[in-house]
Formats: sequence, C-alpha cells, structure tokens
Amino acid sequence: MQSEKDATPGEDQPQKSRRRFLGTGAMLGVAGATMLAGCKEEGVKSATGSASAVAAAKSGGKHEVAPGQLDDYYLFSSGGHSGEMRIIGVPSGRTLKRIPVFNIDPMSGWGITNESKAILGTNPDGTLKYFTGDTHHVHGSYKDGTYDGRWLFVNDKIQARIARVRMDTMEVDKITQLPNVMGFHGIFPDKRDPVDPKINYTTRVFCGAEFHIPLPNEGHDLDDPSKWGCLFSCVDAETMEVRWQCRVDGNMDLVATSYDGTLACSNQYNVENAADQAGMMTAERDACVFFNIARIEKLVKDGKFVTIGKSKVPVVDGRKAANPDPKTSVTCYVPVGKNPHGVNASPDGKYMVCSGKLSPTATVIDVALVTKWFNGELKTERDAVVAEPEVGLGPLHTGFDGRGNAFTTLFLDSQICKWNIDKAIAQYKGDKNAKPVVDRIDVHYQPGHGFASMGETKEADGKYYNSGNKFSKDRFLPVGPLHVETEQLIDITGEKMVLIHDHTAAPEPHDGIIVRRDIVKTRQIYNLTDFPNAVTPENAGIERKGNKVHVRMMSQAPAYSLPLIKVKKGDEVTLTLTNHDKVEDLTHGCAIPMYNINFIVNPQETKSVTFKADKAGAFWIYCTHFCHALHLEMRSRFIVEG
Repeated sequence: MQSEKDATPGEDQPQKSRRRFLGTGAMLGVAGATMLAGCKEEGVKSATGSASAVAAAKSGGKHEVAPGQLDDYYLFSSGGHSGEMRIIGVPSGRTLKRIPVFNIDPMSGWGITNESKAILGTNPDGTLKYFTGDTHHVHGSYKDGTYDGRWLFVNDKIQARIARVRMDTMEVDKITQLPNVMGFHGIFPDKRDPVDPKINYTTRVFCGAEFHIPLPNEGHDLDDPSKWGCLFSCVDAETMEVRWQCRVDGNMDLVATSYDGTLACSNQYNVENAADQAGMMTAERDACVFFNIARIEKLVKDGKFVTIGKSKVPVVDGRKAANPDPKTSVTCYVPVGKNPHGVNASPDGKYMVCSGKLSPTATVIDVALVTKWFNGELKTERDAVVAEPEVGLGPLHTGFDGRGNAFTTLFLDSQICKWNIDKAIAQYKGDKNAKPVVDRIDVHYQPGHGFASMGETKEADGKYYNSGNKFSKDRFLPVGPLHVETEQLIDITGEKMVLIHDHTAAPEPHDGIIVRRDIVKTRQIYNLTDFPNAVTPENAGIERKGNKVHVRMMSQAPAYSLPLIKVKKGDEVTLTLTNHDKVEDLTHGCAIPMYNINFIVNPQETKSVTFKADKAGAFWIYCTHFCHALHLEMRSRFIVEG
C-alpha cells in the first residue's frame, strides 16, 4: 500500500505507482522507451479513449475548419533529417507547405537553380558543398517580445549551419556555417536588443552546440579529449555573419533568451566534459548556463578574445575556471536535474524552465536572481532556482498558456503534464498544501517536443498545445517499417486539457512555433525588378560566347518565348527563365529530360540553371506546374547537335 508521503499532489495512485516502478531504473527506462510505449496502468484513462471522446464531443466541433475556411494559426515546424521546414494550419492540421532549406527539392528547384546554389554554397566545380541537413528548431524574429513576421531561423545540426527564411515568401534567403562547431542544436533569437531603447527587435540569433571537438578541428589532439571544446555562437540577424563565440564547459542542448535582451541561456548535459556516456553520468546534476551578453560583447569590443584556427570570429572564454568572480563572469552555470532537455522562457519573462529528462522534475529558474548572481548578490548559482516540481517521467519541452500554467511533455509517461508555476514555487518554499500539478493527458506515444500557441512570446494566448510524438504505432494505416509520426493538437483553454485531433507528420519533426495568422503577411506575386537577371522582351534570346551559351527565355501561359533552342554538344548552357504572368498562383515549371533540370518560377519571378550539354539529341523542355488548359502543349524543343 502506498504511503501518504509517496503521493505527489495532483496525481492519481495508479499513475504514481507506475512512476515509482519506472523511476528505479530511469536509465533503463530511457534505453527501453519504445518498449514502454502504449503501456497504460489499469485505471489511468487514455486521452484517446472514451473520456477524451466525450470531451471532444462536448466541444461541438468548435475546432473544425470547414472547407473554404482559413486556419487561425500557422504552425512552423522543423523537418528533422529531411533538412526542410514545414507549415501546418492550426487547428485543422492541414499541411500547407514544405520549405526546402538544406535539402534538394526538385519541385521548387532548390539546390538545382543557380540562385539556390549560391545560398546553399558550392564547391569550385559548382556542385553543392552539402546536400543533407538535420533541422531541429524553428523560431521567429521578434519585436518587443512578440513575433514580427519578418524571419524564421532554423538550425542544421549535421553541418552546423543556420538558415534564415523570409516570412513574406516562405523561402530561404541566407545560410551561414558556424566555425569550429559540431552538433549545432539549439537556436533562439533575442526578443529585443537592450543596447538602444529604440531597438526593440531581434538583432541577434544565439546558437548552442552539442559536441565537443578539437579546437581547431584540423587533425590535432585527436586522442586527447581534454583539449576538445564546445562553443556558443551569436549570429547577426541582418547580415547573418557570426559576431562572436563563447567557449563553455559541458554540452549545450536548447537555447532561450530573456525578454529584456540581457541574457541568453542553454540547458546542458555532460557538465563532466566526458568523452563517453559513462563519464557523462557521474555528476549528480547538470546545468543551465546563462550568458551575460553585454559582458561578452564588451570583452570583444576591448579586444579581450582569441581566434581559433582559420576563423576570425572572436572567441571569449566562458568556462568556470576562467570566470571565478560572478561580478566579472560572462557565464552562470545553474545546477538543474540530470540530463535536461529543453529550456523555455515564461511569457511574463520571469522564469526559465528546464526539464530533467532523467529526473522527474522541472527546474524553475528566476531570471532576476540570475542577474543578482552576476552582480555578486547570491551565494551560489543554485540559489537562482525557485521551484522544482515533480511532473513525471522523462520531462522534455515546456510550453505556457499565459495564465501562469506550464505544459511539459513526458517522454516515458507518454503524457502532457499541466502544472502551475506559482504553486510550484509555493511548494518549493515549504507550502505542503500547494499542489502544482493541475492536469494530465495521455498522448500516443513518447512526446518529445511540445509548444503552445504564441507560447514563446509575451502574447501567449493559451488556446492550443501541440504534442509532437515520436512513436505512432497503431494510430494510422501501416505504411511499412518506417511509421509516420503523430502530432496531436490539444485544447488548453479550459481547466482540463482536451485532445482535438491527430495529424500525421513525415519523420522527423522536432520543435516548432504556433503563430497567429494576422502576424504573417505573405506576398502573392514577386516584383520583376527584384531580379537583376530578369528576362524581358528587350534581352530575350540566345547569346553565344565561345562554348558558353546563355538562353534567356520568358514564360507566359501557355507558352515559352523560345519554341526552339539549339546548342552544340559540350556547350556550357545557362538557362534563365522569367515568369511574366501577373496572376496570383500562376506558377510555371521548367524541366529538361535527361539533364536533371527541374524547377518552378512563380509570377514575376526569375530563376536560372547552368549545366553542360553533354548529351546529343532532341529534348523537350516542358512545364511541370499545371498552369493553363493548354498546359501540356507548353513546350520548347532543346536540340543538342553532336
């Protein structure tokens, strides 16, 4: 029989007994997480069972988006190791668009056209430097603590790159590779720049790296991990150049920023700086490291930095040994639960919440107390912790509703836990009557990332919470060994959470944000003048300079301006195509069989490709994007003379 002291406020007994059983072997629980998927203790009602069905029925279809109606929110999600981003409508769950970022996309021509290759980066021979990516975290630019609709930023964990997406066109316009970094995982823009009161918008993006590597990673010290290191990077939001880097102890995971622009932080595992898993598990706690941005930038301005290898980026030392005095330190390492995954800022700007992953707790850190530590007013970094409620097994990400409640994904419990921050603080102070846990809901299965509508802004509205679940198992029709994944949308407007619906996701999405639709202002057509290489009636035609041929062609439904193009085998051909249609949604495609050429041009847009005409014969250039009743007749003959 369970004793009263074993019970956790807000939890039923079957759930508690299950957690006690699993808690004795947290490490084994993580290793065998998939075996635990779907296992529900008798007496715990599933969110997809009768209780949820009744709750959903009572909602009266208020979340339904009828045909022809628009969603209230955009959900911008990463695409994982597809290397892309995705846009989903909320609450419908409809997939609206895939944004190619670090991957090749034959539909749009991303990674095929000259313009996209210039952004992605190429080798001397014109081939892509990289054509794979691993996107994890998507975040938007801010103005005074809320989204401004300008940009989205996303990471590439494999190649340590950051990409910027224009929100008016939903296309990438800049990609930067971080020097001396491997495993670039966490990313977050500042919510305002504090240097000038007039600058209340994003000017920087902060990037955390997971993996220790030799610094520089040029073949030296390969057998001496004690000389390896990890860097936190600051990227200029406008130029996309790396402003500075800060060397830290430990591995960094996710990133968050304060609302006043003074602090950035990253949850950390492996504070031991170990090179193997056993060594990474020796410390009782890990940390959330805070960066004093002003102090770092002052050191850079004063020339008190080093550079590493071939990189000219200033690097400041943020390791503990180099920062013994809080009053001059650039970093503050706040101890938190073991192996944390996730750090998120509350909408009121007061707290950062880290989840323990191997601890069943969420750690609440008071941002003002961190500032006091930097001023020498606290005895220890741990004194900045104001709450540590027990929320469940495998806590990862936390979202907020703007009403003082937090929602944390529980990977091992396959649940979302709703808990109250003020009650958690009261309990931490010794109030035995405070019960932080407010509600729980089952999800299917193993939720990783979760986020609330506008939850990372001061305008968190507490309407929806999206649970990104890593294992779907029996949720959908089987499609082979690789299952689709489950994104479950939850109504969080009431006291009790209500599951609205599932929508599928192609593996593997990670983090995302839910943005009100009125914030997003997209363009419907381009301006011809945006493209210096635009083809007009005055410059259209074929130009030859030696063996280099430039084909300038226009498209206007249902025809290309050049019905016949002749080149010679061995020629280097550049084809520039401009869409002269001005009708919204009238996009044209351009494909050349046997030449790996396939791309689209939207209304008033220009794109180009360069290739070697190495195959003799006749090839039909044709429109791939349905545009007109005579779409099939929209063709041009491409003749390569042998």
